[in-house]
Amino acid sequence: MVLVTVVGELQCKKGYEFVFGGPIAECRDCKVKNVCFHLEQDKWYRVVEIRDVHHECKFHEGGVRVVEVEKVPIKVAISRRAAVEGSMLTFEEPDCERIGCPNFRLCKPLGASEGMRFRISAVKEEMDCPKGDRLAIVLLD
Repeated sequence: MVLVTVVGELQCKKGYEFVFGGPIAECRDCKVKNVCFHLEQDKWYRVVEIRDVHHECKFHEGGVRVVEVEKVPIKVAISRRAAVEGSMLTFEEPDCERIGCPNFRLCKPLGASEGMRFRISAVKEEMDCPKGDRLAIVLLD
């Protein structure tokens, strides 16, 4: 299914990925808000096609362009024991504050927060954790 939305001109590239953060109060009077705000909040999307339609925007410098997007699974590190393709998972944020860790965004990904339910669509590979935890990288839908 094709999803149509708008992204800022500066972000308007095929392959660009983003998390839709939800409606913005300043946009409540905008004529294209329904196109902009119909995506699922806190979900990842990827631009797959760019259309020629341009609109002015109070929020995005240079305005916005109409694009086609697809949902993208969230890449996350979880316990190897829980990494079973097709199973359901309630996301639990790990007790780790190593912001400088190269795996930080895999352990605390954008688009997944405590208590959210996901299906594991794929198990990718095992991951080395500086703390010694036994983790695997999975894709969540």
